[in-house]
Amino acid sequence: MSVFEATAHHSVSPHQGSLTGGANQVRVRAYNERLVLSLVRLHGSLSKADITRRSGLSAQTVSVIMRSLESEGLLLRGDPVRGKVGQPSVPMRLNPDAVYSFGVKIGRRSADLVLMDFVGQIRLQHHETYAYPQPDRIMEIIISGIARLEGQLAADERSRIAGLGIAAPFELWNWADEVGAPPGAMDTWRSFDLHSEVAARVSYPVFLQNDATSACGAELVFGVGPSYADFIYLFVGSFIGGGIVLNSSVYSGRTGTAGAIGPLPVRGKDGETRQLLDIASIFVLENLLRDSGIDPQPLWYSADDWIDFGEPLEVWIQDSAAALAQAIVAAASVIDFGAAVIDGGFPHWVRRRLVNATIDAVARLDLQGVIIPDIIEGKVGAQARAIGGASLPIFARYLMDQNVLFKDLAEA
Repeated sequence: MSVFEATAHHSVSPHQGSLTGGANQVRVRAYNERLVLSLVRLHGSLSKADITRRSGLSAQTVSVIMRSLESEGLLLRGDPVRGKVGQPSVPMRLNPDAVYSFGVKIGRRSADLVLMDFVGQIRLQHHETYAYPQPDRIMEIIISGIARLEGQLAADERSRIAGLGIAAPFELWNWADEVGAPPGAMDTWRSFDLHSEVAARVSYPVFLQNDATSACGAELVFGVGPSYADFIYLFVGSFIGGGIVLNSSVYSGRTGTAGAIGPLPVRGKDGETRQLLDIASIFVLENLLRDSGIDPQPLWYSADDWIDFGEPLEVWIQDSAAALAQAIVAAASVIDFGAAVIDGGFPHWVRRRLVNATIDAVARLDLQGVIIPDIIEGKVGAQARAIGGASLPIFARYLMDQNVLFKDLAEA
């Protein structure tokens, strides 16, 4: 179970319910501390009265918890806000420097390592490209990259690192031909236990999650999550992937592949039925550039620094948008999503063009009986997978899953 998929609980104070004994008191206290931190994270800053009202905890319980969290450096005190009557309220916010976390994204053309702070901002990052991923190369990138970033931190900053979260595609050996890997070169991944191998080499807790699910979780937590309780998420990377959010929680399904979206059958412009990933993936743009005599390597140097490749890019955007439109209509026919969120490993201007083209393509389809969700840009951006990975240790130790939090808010 990922940290974005916890079973919902109710907030409780130490004086509520039937829990007794020191161990249970500690568990309740820990739960309530997570609730307070999560509420503050969600709203940016909250006063004691705000938290009391939103959490359902007693004012005394909230006071004790907030004093403790402030003394531990997890919360920072803001400037007092004076109202018309009574004492001024003091908003509290998360201390960005209180906790750090490493996040790794393993892609089929590149890997990213980031150091993220307590509020989801990337402080340090390292990027490497390769022709295709192999276990030894990935291990070297992770281990040496962590050492390199640690070397830029003071000792007290290193002591605040909560862990390492890895976002990687499941079954990396699939679609090896599409990325030009030699026959059998990717088969070593079939028996390679990435989680265990990394955990044996680093001193931090290690978490592993599917890369598209991680990106979806990042969008839920740091992106459009507060605005949409239900959305389908489409992340266009080397291969397109995605996720599903229902009731403010990532839904991964029985086998963890719900919302994978890539294998969805769509019709290409030639009228033939193909998988979505064979049209709306960056490896397709790579091949278009190569066929046009354009070096595709800049696609993988930096997701934020693409140049406008001209006609091949426009062809890819239009073809991808037509396929994404079909996928969105198919998804909306099954679940009444509030939004379809499109993001990917490309600059914001490419994302904007792709979203606008998808909106136009949806309008050209037969929409009888289908309620189309809002088709919008993702807010997290190209580093969504690494940010989602880095979120895993922080949520596991300090915060609550969105579905728990929103249930508490609804019942407060």
